[in-house]
Amino acid sequence: MTGELALSPLLPWPLIAAFAGLGTLLALVALVRGGAGALWRLLAALLITAALLDPRLVREDREPQSDVVVAVVDRSASQTVGERTARTDAALAHLKQQMDRFEDAELRIATVRDAVPKPGAGSDAEGTLMARGLRRALGGVPSGRLAGVVMIGDGQVHDFTDDDIAEWSQAVPVHVLLTGERDEVDRRIVVEQAPSYGLVGKQTEIKYRVEDRVGAQGGSKAGAGFGDLARVSLRDGERVLDVAQIPVGREASFNVPLTHAGSTVLTLEVAPVQGELSALNNKTLVTINGVRDRLRVLLVSGQPHAGERVWRNLLKADPAVDLVHFTILRPPEKDDFTPLNEISLIAFPTRELFELKLKEFDLVVFDRYVVRDVLPPSYLRNIDDYVKGGGALLLAVGPEFAAERSLFNTPLGRVLPAAPTGEIMEAGFKPTVTETGRRHPVTGNLPGQGVVGADGKASQPKWGRWFRQVEAATKAGHALMQGGANRPLLVLNRYGEGRVAAMLSDHIWLWARGFEGGGPYAELLRRTSHWLMKEPDLEEDNLRAEVQAGKLIIQRRSLAKDPTQVTVTHPDGKETKHALKEDKFGLARLEVPAEAVGLYRVSDGRRQALAAAGTINPIEFADLRTTDAVLRPLAKRTGGGVHWVSEVLPDIRMVRPERDRSGKDWLGMIENRAYVVTGVAQTSLLPPLALIIVLLAAVMAAWWREGR
Repeated sequence: MTGELALSPLLPWPLIAAFAGLGTLLALVALVRGGAGALWRLLAALLITAALLDPRLVREDREPQSDVVVAVVDRSASQTVGERTARTDAALAHLKQQMDRFEDAELRIATVRDAVPKPGAGSDAEGTLMARGLRRALGGVPSGRLAGVVMIGDGQVHDFTDDDIAEWSQAVPVHVLLTGERDEVDRRIVVEQAPSYGLVGKQTEIKYRVEDRVGAQGGSKAGAGFGDLARVSLRDGERVLDVAQIPVGREASFNVPLTHAGSTVLTLEVAPVQGELSALNNKTLVTINGVRDRLRVLLVSGQPHAGERVWRNLLKADPAVDLVHFTILRPPEKDDFTPLNEISLIAFPTRELFELKLKEFDLVVFDRYVVRDVLPPSYLRNIDDYVKGGGALLLAVGPEFAAERSLFNTPLGRVLPAAPTGEIMEAGFKPTVTETGRRHPVTGNLPGQGVVGADGKASQPKWGRWFRQVEAATKAGHALMQGGANRPLLVLNRYGEGRVAAMLSDHIWLWARGFEGGGPYAELLRRTSHWLMKEPDLEEDNLRAEVQAGKLIIQRRSLAKDPTQVTVTHPDGKETKHALKEDKFGLARLEVPAEAVGLYRVSDGRRQALAAAGTINPIEFADLRTTDAVLRPLAKRTGGGVHWVSEVLPDIRMVRPERDRSGKDWLGMIENRAYVVTGVAQTSLLPPLALIIVLLAAVMAAWWREGR
């Protein structure tokens, strides 16, 4: 408890001053003239003035407040290198132990982790943002209680600027504890140029460079133990695409062929150098999105029919499709010697399409094709080789498929996924999606397909009927849709490196015409075509991973119902296992926190997916060496010290503001002696009753003197 004198004037100060001055002046004049009772009148004036000032003794109840020391701890990916994690833990434990010695001081810890920038954010939104973490920590410290700051890390801070250091208050010291070694060796690979997009079937170029660095203050030049050449490998998943030996510090490049649409995740990795600090930045990811220039589709219609225009209109409506359409109206047996300029029909250009330019097409469609010796067996074998080598084949068949002139009875028969029985089913039926089809991305969520109840049975689809179907048995692949008598209607299969599909009815045009409400014909044919051309989003058995907004998003689609567990390997090498729960369409999705910058690997035991958090060249891994160059100016400006944890763990001392704040083996924290007032007691120095008695006595004494 402390006390002090305080005044609580009853009138404004000018009035009190005027009264006191006038009273004193009159009393002095009377005193000079020898007037009786002048001194008593002066005393009375002074007493009245004192009463107007109302002096009080104010006593405060004060509660001492502890001083606050803020420790900002770097827990970013670069802090997992070598012994840095252990040293950080040791430094933090030592700091806690030292602070426990002071009853009137407390330690507050702020942890800084990797900052993963959002898409479109600038480079100042990534890396180790210790300045931002420090500001947030100081925001919760009351004014006058901050005793000092201790920053524990490798010194690689990416948001401190010269202006920040110049504006920093000198009221408290900032100390730095470095967790690395003074002379560290590091090698990294830098991607100089990598395209975000590329054309499928073309090559794209990736330019890169290897840097070797040595020492806390060293540059990007070779030091002791460094070689002149570095071995760099390029991988697509686990498959090695190319290997090169390049000079350190010089730019080199890889030419990468894009074989499919969608994302291609490539890994560039450089072999470590002897004595290297860590291989964290020896590897980087490059993601290139493959896009098709224009899809080239060959549509061969065997004979005119009601549904022929459905295929043509659908393909012609897509601006990304170059359609070549032939309808065979003039078979070879009608050839004669009539000049071509005198006939309206020309012979089918078989050699040009099926021998010279077949591989230029992304998709070949046979729509109700009838074998009439237009395509000899050698050309049909060319189609077999085309599909086996990665091409796409789609058959939309009618009654001709069950007859003697069926494509199934040609060398192309071994490519087809369904074998006709020779029967034609002509009765109304609603196409339905099979159990496998509900899990396949081509038919899994087609609108109007019906809902599966608790008993496992699906309700009737909300689309129109078809009236003809070729009866067939599935040879290979998966039947995604079925028609009358549960016979296969749409069958998909992989053949060699390519894919093939068979639509065993020619009545899909009824949906296009809106018969009985129609059906999703355009979406079904679009998905089927794009699955044949290996659209990544339509893969029926795949594992995908990507990092968005600090989360690792994992998606796995499978036709099998067995439960799946995935293993996630984080950038620091830590592995975590997670169970996936799939929906009714066979798609399982999981979100895992992805706070660290670097490469994430996801595996389900059969497949592996890669995802990168951060940019191609993360600033967090730009330089893994420990340095004092960034934080030493700040420590020097505030009187703090810089210490290497591997050499010394400094003691903590509480010092007055004007004293030294650091030494060879100690760190000083300011002793603020802060407090808060919990209560106030006021006592008047002029009690009213006593004041009245004294004032009356002075007045009466003045009267008595005047009456003598």
